[in-house]
Amino acid sequence: MKSLHSLTDPIYVPKTLNWYDRFWMRYLKEERDLPFIYLLTKIHLTVVPIVILLFTPLLTGWIWWMVAVGYFYLAQFYFKGRYGLMFHCLCHRKIFKPAYQNTFHFYITWFVGPLFGHAPEGYYSHHLGMHHVENNNEEDTSSTMHYQRDSFKSFLAYFFNFLLLGFKETFQYLYRRKRKKLYTRFSVGEWTYIAFCIVMCFFFLKATLIVFVLPLMFARFVMMLGNWTQHSFIEHSDPEDIYTNSINCINTVYNHACWNDGYHIIHHLRPGMHYTEMPGEFWRRRDEFASKKAIVFDGIHYLHVFYYLMTKQYNKLADNLVNINGMFESREEAIVLMKERTRRLR
Repeated sequence: MKSLHSLTDPIYVPKTLNWYDRFWMRYLKEERDLPFIYLLTKIHLTVVPIVILLFTPLLTGWIWWMVAVGYFYLAQFYFKGRYGLMFHCLCHRKIFKPAYQNTFHFYITWFVGPLFGHAPEGYYSHHLGMHHVENNNEEDTSSTMHYQRDSFKSFLAYFFNFLLLGFKETFQYLYRRKRKKLYTRFSVGEWTYIAFCIVMCFFFLKATLIVFVLPLMFARFVMMLGNWTQHSFIEHSDPEDIYTNSINCINTVYNHACWNDGYHIIHHLRPGMHYTEMPGEFWRRRDEFASKKAIVFDGIHYLHVFYYLMTKQYNKLADNLVNINGMFESREEAIVLMKERTRRLR
């Protein structure tokens, strides 16, 4: 196990603004969100031009496939996580000035998101309209509670349930709670995306599969893998306790690439908090984390945690577990608690 000494995850450091920064500050509320603009700029200089190229007759045969494979890696393995967690931040916080917020958010949601497998309006409706309201409990249609969370078989059941029934169950949840605006946006976005893909397949089958269809399947797999891992450890005696139904991953390069997404406990406690404030908030709350025996890993991220759970390598998890304020008397005690918290709630 590890001790809690310091944090290396990104915080805001003021900088001298260049001309590009000053241009975008006409539209942004604050300088801390300029990194999102730089990510979107890179996407528009790389991903977007290749997408256009794949839908033209300029490339044929093996050259088309070579470009398509390179594009898929660039968009879905390099940019997907960065974009997805940026969009996550944009859903929780309005970063643009009021006069521009709706225009920019609509463009990012409807025109940029689909390139990374995000059906328009779906993520916002599911994540803010349900997941944060229910916090992975009974009414959350993506809840991990009733699955054995160190079983790959159980994870596959979880993933395919979401893939096949996720839209229906989320719509029903929003409808029962009379969230008309949300379930309307959710339905329009999902069915528009599906109809668009069907029509495009008749004209550009290969390109549509590579650019829109496969990314949709991949995105839903990645999101469910992430949610599964973030909520793999649940205290049975109080499954609603945010400290003990989620995890933090600190001091990892993942947090630098994906906007401190490893601070999932902090995110559920303070959903609207700016990502650069999360390390400080965790540090201030460390005594509370210790009193709850919250699960915090140091130096590993969600993919590591998922792999160690699927292979039941609790020793590896224990190696990277942070023993805050000596909350565990022994390594064995920590492993027993982790095994207990991954057990299915019936």
